[in-house]
Amino acid sequence: MKTPKSKPRLIETDSFPIEFLSQICERESWRKEIHRPVYHVHKWWAKRLGSVFRGILIASSQDKHSDLTTEFYKTQDFSGSIVFDPFMGSGTTIGEAHKLGFTALGRDINPVAVSAVRAALGPMPSAAISCAYDELDKTVGARIRALYQAKDAEGDPCVVLYYFWVMQARCPHCTASVDLFASYVFSQNAYPQRKPEVKILCPHCNDIFSGLHGDHEAECPHCQHRFHQSRGPARGQKAICGICDQSFGILSAIQARRQRPDFRLYAKLVLRDNGSKEYVRATQEDLEQAREASITLQREQSAGSLRLPDLALTEGHNTRQAMGYQFENWRDFFNDRQLLALGWLQAGIETLPDASARTVLTTLFSGLLEFNNLFASYKGEGTGAVRHMFSHHILKPERTPIEANVWGTPKSSGSFSGLFKGRLKRAIAYREKPTEVNGTKSAKGIVCSLPFAGILEDWPGRLLNKTRAIYLSCGDSAATGLPDKSIDLVVTDPPFFDNVHYSELADFFQAWHQFEGTRSTRDKAEVQDINVDNFAEKLRAVFSDCHRVLKDDGMLIFTYHHSREEGWSSVAQAVLNAGFTVVSSQPVKSEMSVAIPKLAAKEPIQMDIILVCRKVGGQDRHRPEANAIESARAQIARLTAAGFSLSLHDRKIILIGQMLTTKAINEIKNGTIHTESKVSGTETQKTLF
Repeated sequence: MKTPKSKPRLIETDSFPIEFLSQICERESWRKEIHRPVYHVHKWWAKRLGSVFRGILIASSQDKHSDLTTEFYKTQDFSGSIVFDPFMGSGTTIGEAHKLGFTALGRDINPVAVSAVRAALGPMPSAAISCAYDELDKTVGARIRALYQAKDAEGDPCVVLYYFWVMQARCPHCTASVDLFASYVFSQNAYPQRKPEVKILCPHCNDIFSGLHGDHEAECPHCQHRFHQSRGPARGQKAICGICDQSFGILSAIQARRQRPDFRLYAKLVLRDNGSKEYVRATQEDLEQAREASITLQREQSAGSLRLPDLALTEGHNTRQAMGYQFENWRDFFNDRQLLALGWLQAGIETLPDASARTVLTTLFSGLLEFNNLFASYKGEGTGAVRHMFSHHILKPERTPIEANVWGTPKSSGSFSGLFKGRLKRAIAYREKPTEVNGTKSAKGIVCSLPFAGILEDWPGRLLNKTRAIYLSCGDSAATGLPDKSIDLVVTDPPFFDNVHYSELADFFQAWHQFEGTRSTRDKAEVQDINVDNFAEKLRAVFSDCHRVLKDDGMLIFTYHHSREEGWSSVAQAVLNAGFTVVSSQPVKSEMSVAIPKLAAKEPIQMDIILVCRKVGGQDRHRPEANAIESARAQIARLTAAGFSLSLHDRKIILIGQMLTTKAINEIKNGTIHTESKVSGTETQKTLF
């Protein structure tokens, strides 16, 4: 049982086991979708690790002398306590609180996020969903599969796993269409040192043949044309025309036409009857099938039998690049065969009789979209073949997109059948028997929570503390309408001020669904702004309402990291101006180290800082700065001894987190602190930096 809330909690102490929690998180981070599948039915950005929030919730409700390493794997019952997450996102806080017995309230301003969480945590009847899927498989699934029938190199019938396309630009000097290949090697294994065979497109005759990874010169066995296999016409932002040999700017050439670029089908990967795969050049019959799909799409659109996206992109941080390439409407992100298959599938789901199955499969369909569009690319053999469009967290136009088989086969990825059997069935199994990541190297998870109830309540005008109740709401968290002093814990993960602009990307999904009856998800109240002061004010407004609804002995706890000090100054402004003070800072492992945004960083941040805040009281809670530096040194030493390799930025944010618990928070708030200046002495510098 939890201890009285007037006593200090474990999360506030130096004995909080950051090593234990980080080691669990390290294991979870490699396969988040396996260990916490309930939060991965649909795409959302910056998903945090469930183990972190389980640890936060337990340590925030346990006496300071409690042992998290033991309590983490106990079946807890925190009924009678209420947790609120004002930036719900993928619903991690809500799901973890539910597993621990809390009453959990989640709110988000973005309707795509709220709709996904409602599906993930709401009713999910396994039998009804399976029956609905089987019905789709026999009806609309059969129609979609017919779109991906072709012939192999021998002329025998086969199933297409993937079609390969290349973006084209019109040469401004001679008007020739130029294929924007950076390399004529279009397929290789994920581990080329072990499996060096690659597939190459001949630029002269369009034949497909095999070569070796790392070779420069290639000779086509069909036409004997010799060429550099890794050097295509596209060279960064410029291209070389193969007809007139002139160089031109790709973006300016595309913008001159004032329409989305053309794409040329050049190859396919097929599944033969004997179970083998084969890369085959695109034939005239393939091109005819693509044209027939376009004709069918136009006919069914005219008849009004398909509801396709019709939402224009608007200028923004993440949409700017796509709009520069003349992608003006979210419909432009798909080719005609994709629109036809997706339109059929959406229409089929809408006719399902069971409401719960319809809701869940609609959400799964929405998640399918990120793998089936002109911004998806090919990862190659040896791994999941489709690289989804948000792998870089930006809308980066793809010059060599892949078109996956929308319904799919057991040997393809990014398909509806694959997501059903992988994402959805795994989530259903997890909800029925939630497990925690094992603290040892055993792969088997530990069962220590009750099953998910699958019941959602309407947003309360007044709180009814039903046992393990879940309340969800879409709206501005600066005005929740919740009663004063009704919440025990606010636990959240706020947005970064200059990072992913969620609503700009979420509109990609919103265009198909119109969740919450709105068109665009973009909202002026969204806590997202490249201006530090504007972001700080928006965050303060949310934290101020959290201050109002939080009990006097309650805590605001959130995770945060940022490489730039202005990112921390905005948070310090929001915390102080909302009436809180930071009483504790705990670093824990965050995302997978090999995530693409981290690989691109020179000094990647692998740690999140858990900031524990209480309402400002009558006494000064600030610690001396010397104590904060000692605490930072100790935390770095503990994590290093536990086997974690900390980057320069990891060490800096650990120090900043500790400085926020001192009067230096005012300097951070004003943007006048530089962490290096707070460190004196060779040994301290060596330890911290």
